[in-house]
Amino acid sequence: MSYNIDFSLANSRQIGTALGGRMEQIRLSRNLTQSQLAQDAGISVRTLRNLEKGEGVSLDTFIRVLIALGIQHSLEVLLPDPSVRPVERIGLGKERRRARPVRKEEKTAQWSWGDGGTNDD
Repeated sequence: MSYNIDFSLANSRQIGTALGGRMEQIRLSRNLTQSQLAQDAGISVRTLRNLEKGEGVSLDTFIRVLIALGIQHSLEVLLPDPSVRPVERIGLGKERRRARPVRKEEKTAQWSWGDGGTNDD
């Protein structure tokens, strides 16, 4: 079964099912039983079954299985490091510490030559 979905259009349940299915495919491609992988990850077989079905599991469980499968490096692609390279920091100034609300620009009146004055010749 293929678990290719458009993540930008999917809801959380669909994404969970796709990720769980992909983990199951990886487990099977490595010829691991659910029992073996669960033991390596330090979780119960039932929890692993829930993960592979896309049912609710904790983030810790998800990470444990990634580590047990040796694919935790995939997290770098999922959430890349947001920090700016040191060379770029020099040009940008201080590193951002918190978010700031977006300010609404004040509307300014349009002007044109001759506004606001009279030119009596």
